[in-house]
Amino acid sequence: MRRRTFISFLGGAAAAWPLLAQAQQSGKIPTVGVLWYAGSAEEEDVYLSVLVKAFHDLGYDEGRNIHFDHRFPAENPDRFRTLARELVDAKPDVIIAVTLLGALELKKATSTIPIVFVLVPDPILDLSGKRLQLLKEAVPNLSRVALLVDATTSSNDLMIKANQAAANALQITLWPVEATAPDQIEPVFSKIAEDHADAVMRVTGPMLFNERARVGAAVMAHGLPGMCVIAEEVPYGYLMSYGQDFPDFFRRAVAYADKILKGAKPADLPVEQPTKFKLVLNLRTASVLGIGFPQSLILSADEMIGA
Repeated sequence: MRRRTFISFLGGAAAAWPLLAQAQQSGKIPTVGVLWYAGSAEEEDVYLSVLVKAFHDLGYDEGRNIHFDHRFPAENPDRFRTLARELVDAKPDVIIAVTLLGALELKKATSTIPIVFVLVPDPILDLSGKRLQLLKEAVPNLSRVALLVDATTSSNDLMIKANQAAANALQITLWPVEATAPDQIEPVFSKIAEDHADAVMRVTGPMLFNERARVGAAVMAHGLPGMCVIAEEVPYGYLMSYGQDFPDFFRRAVAYADKILKGAKPADLPVEQPTKFKLVLNLRTASVLGIGFPQSLILSADEMIGA
C-alpha cells in the first residue's frame, strides 16, 4: 500500500533535566546531528534550508546557541552505517534521521541519544486511488499508466499491489517499471514510451527524488503526463502531484528536537501522522503537452506553478 510518512522516535531517553540547561551550565553549545540521504548540502538544500529556518524561527542561531552536524551518505548503505556511527561518537544532544535507513542505523549505534526520524514508511495510508483519479481528471482518455518504481526502496510490492488495485477499479491498465540507478532513468522512460503509456505515475523513493531533474527532463522529452507524490518535484516537469506536505514534516521534526532540548522525554511525545495533503499543478508542463486542466482541478489545487 501507499506509505504513510510520520515523525517519531527510535531510541534514547532525554536527560533528567533540559539539555539546553546542561549546555548552558557547561558552556557548551548544544549540538543537533542530522543524517541526510544525498551526498551534499547542495543536493539536500530543498529541505535542509527548511530545517535550518525552522530552528531559526524557534530562536536558534548557528554558532550562538546551537551547532549542526550534518552528514551526507550519498545514497550509499555502507555510508549510512559509517556516518551513523560517526554521529553517535560525536555525542550530539539529539539526532534527526531523515530516512528510515538512517534511523535504523542510528538505532543500532546508540540507545542513549534521542533520535527524531522524519520520513518513515507505514502501510496504512493509501493515496494511490486518489492520485489516479486526479490524473484521470487531467487526462480524460487515460487508459495505460506506467508506475515508476524506485528499486532502492523497500516495500515496493505493497505499493505496486495498492496501485494495481486502484487502477483496476478505474479500468486503467497499470504496470510497474523499475529504475535501479540514475543512469537507467532515460532508458526506462524510452521503454515506457515504446509501451505506449498514456502517463506515468511515480511512487516515493529517495533515489528518484534526488534525480528529480533527470526524471523531469525524461518526462518532458517523451511527452508523458507525470503524477508524483512530492510537490518539490513538480517544477522539474511533472504535470501534477498529490501527497503529504514534506517541508512540514521537517518543521515538525525540528519542533520535536526543540522539545527534547528543553527537557521533554521522547517516550512522552506522540507519533505524528500527516494531516496536510496538497495538490500541485504545473501549468507550464500542461501547456507543452497540450493539456487543459478542468476547472474542478484548478479550483481544488493548493498551488499552481508556471502561471
